[in-house]
Amino acid sequence: MRVQDSNHHRFFTTRNRGLPMQKVLICDDSAAELANLRSILTDAGWHSVTATNGTDALTKAKSEKPNLILLDIVMPDMDGYEACRLLQADAETKSIPVVFVSSKSQKADHIWSKMQGAKALIAKPYTPEQILDTLKAFG
Repeated sequence: MRVQDSNHHRFFTTRNRGLPMQKVLICDDSAAELANLRSILTDAGWHSVTATNGTDALTKAKSEKPNLILLDIVMPDMDGYEACRLLQADAETKSIPVVFVSSKSQKADHIWSKMQGAKALIAKPYTPEQILDTLKAFG
């Protein structure tokens, strides 16, 4: 497993070498999830910016212009679905791919996620490979 992780990391680090740093906005209300996702991204050579709620994610998406947004669904104040709808409705952020990373992973959740404008939904708990494959597909 470690060799596979290493190969994934080498691919992404090599891919980004000499190019502008790829940036991902991670939005989750769990400090542990933010730290875990940030670690996966950093090891793969990506820069990450974090937000802890939907409102903060909207602001940072506009100011940071990330290449991809990893967005939790279940959060206080503004859930990920509403944040995704608002991101998709805004001319400044509608072209940024949104991928949900959530414990909500029933078939209906996948369908609803796509209806909100998300590219995919990664179920928690996830593997580093799932996150890296998503970066490869949409980042």
